Amino acid sequence: MRKVLIISYYWPPSGGIGVHRCLKFAKYLLDYGWEPVVYAPLNAQYPYFDESNQKHVPENITILRKKLFEPFNLFKKLSGRKKTDSANPVYVRDRKHKAIDKFAIWLRGNFFIPDARCFWIKPSVKYLTKYLKENPVDAILTDGPPHTNTVIGCRLSQITGIPWLADFQDPWTQVDYYGMMKIGKRADKKHRKLEQETFNTAKKITIVSPTWKNDLMSIGAKNVDVIYWGYDEDDFPKNMPLPDENFSIVHAGQLGYDRRPDTFIKVLGDLKKENPGFGEKLKLKFAGTVDYAITELIKENGLEENYSHKNNIPRPEAIELCLKSHIQLLPLNIADNAKGRIPGKLFENLRARRPILCLGPQNSDVSNILSKTNAGQSYEYDDYQGIKSYILEKFQKYSKNENIINSTGIEEYDVKNQVKILAEYLDEMLG
Repeated sequence: MRKVLIISYYWPPSGGIGVHRCLKFAKYLLDYGWEPVVYAPLNAQYPYFDESNQKHVPENITILRKKLFEPFNLFKKLSGRKKTDSANPVYVRDRKHKAIDKFAIWLRGNFFIPDARCFWIKPSVKYLTKYLKENPVDAILTDGPPHTNTVIGCRLSQITGIPWLADFQDPWTQVDYYGMMKIGKRADKKHRKLEQETFNTAKKITIVSPTWKNDLMSIGAKNVDVIYWGYDEDDFPKNMPLPDENFSIVHAGQLGYDRRPDTFIKVLGDLKKENPGFGEKLKLKFAGTVDYAITELIKENGLEENYSHKNNIPRPEAIELCLKSHIQLLPLNIADNAKGRIPGKLFENLRARRPILCLGPQNSDVSNILSKTNAGQSYEYDDYQGIKSYILEKFQKYSKNENIINSTGIEEYDVKNQVKILAEYLDEMLG
């Protein structure tokens, strides 16, 4: 069995969607002839934790850990936040930005390159170079962001000559929030230099969507292919729970101001005014971090009593919310590259087999998948009439106990099938 060193900042007990990329790679690569050796931080300051992810860690694999320094606790102290508060005010704000928040964003974008975990690079390269001399592997796999992982993989491949697959959850300089970081010319030049070094060193590059694949190739990346996030059947209960008694619209995950659904919220407020029966049955359930401006928007539209916010909850609870929902809300980032944005939760939404309402550009990669699988509908953020018609249609079906969908072809997105493709790319790298 061949060995692959997987370098990932996110690893259990980390919560959130980001951890599942490398976690599921490691879990299923064993089925296709690749033994994972995982390298992860020992003391990472993850935004939140989820012990339920531990069950996916394969038994008896080698997991290497090394300490890193992160500035997040220092930022929290300086900005008057609690240790349990968010340390990422870039696109999910817990309050209106103060001077300290703006300064922290500028500092992070211009002095912590490629990201705030950059202090992990040098000690990791030194440690892993020594480790690999004594414990050889056949390939290296990294996943970014954080692109600290990417830089570590790049340096290791250059030093050892071991072929490297660079995987991207998000692009680097093309990602939508890159523009939110207030990056100056000097820092931008360094980011782009590191990005091009990645393109020139990696034997293979993978990314999460077809549009983003083309975007990467347009700036010089070569040998790029798509590995979708996928869903893991092990995350879902054997028996489908009964739908909520109320008409529930659910979103589980980060909901930042770059996904602010003004028109969607207005539609719900108007429907409540126009139809008292709708207002009596409506439950708007958000789980995860929610930008403060979205909470204010809900209040302004008279939906406070219909709104239920759960903070960061374990993954099984988030999936149960989706399984019991009547509409799954899927807002894409409001950004120039939103056409290629495929959130990881799309595939869990597909597997939940409940209607999906996507907000984003027409002909996006998500809208194409929804059309292909008959799993939902996508509307532009400001399409008041389209959004309203879709919600009314689902409410009428809910009232008749007929709110079901007949999705097809979602098995392509089973994470096992995606990891099989990944294993084939690793095989190809070795000839």
